[in-house]
Amino acid sequence: MRVDLFDFDLPEERIALRPAEPRDGARLLVVRPGEALQDRIVNELPALLREGDVLVFNDTKVIPAQLKGIRKRGEAQAQVEATLHMRVAPDRWQAFMRPGKRIAAGDRIHFGHDGNSCFLGQLDATVLEKGEAGEALLGFDLSGPFLDEALHAVGHIPLPPYIASKRDDDERDRADYQTIYAREEGAVAAPTAGLHFTPALFAA
Repeated sequence: MRVDLFDFDLPEERIALRPAEPRDGARLLVVRPGEALQDRIVNELPALLREGDVLVFNDTKVIPAQLKGIRKRGEAQAQVEATLHMRVAPDRWQAFMRPGKRIAAGDRIHFGHDGNSCFLGQLDATVLEKGEAGEALLGFDLSGPFLDEALHAVGHIPLPPYIASKRDDDERDRADYQTIYAREEGAVAAPTAGLHFTPALFAA
C-alpha cells in the first residue's frame, strides 16, 4: 500500500485549537454502507439514529496526567515531562517520559516547579524502573487520595499533540476536555467523541 496516497493539505487556520461552541454544533460525517457521505451537525444525531442503534458512553473522568518536573541526579538537573498512562499501585504509575534519555533508575524528579503546586508545595517521585521508548515506572512520595489531590494541583490536562504544539494548556481546558457525563476518575486522555454531547442533545 502506498501511504502517500493518503497525504492531503490541511491549512493551519483550519485546525481548531478549542472545541466547538456550543459542543453539539460541531460537524458530523455520516457514513453508511452503500450510501453517499453526508455532512451534518452533531445536534442532528437523534434524527439520524435508527431503531436498534446503540450508543456506548465512556464515563471516565480525565485526570491531569501530564506533569512537568526537574530531574535531579546529584548536582545535575534537567527538565523532563511525564505523561501518566497506567496506575499500578496506590503510589505508582507507569509513565511516558520526555526526553526519555534524561532519566535513569534511581533518579529523583520534582514536579510542580512551573508555578503549580500542591499542599506540600511540590510532588516528588523516584524512577523505579526505566523501560523501552521512554517509558518508566514512577514511585511517588504520596499515595492513594493524597497523590490524587496532588495530581489535580500539579498536573496538566493532556492536550492532543497537534494542539499542544501550538499552545499551552490552561484552566479552561479542565472543563473543555471533560464530558458532561464523566463520573469515574482515571482517564489519561479525553474521550473526544463524547465531548460533543450536551444536556439538550440528551434530552432530544
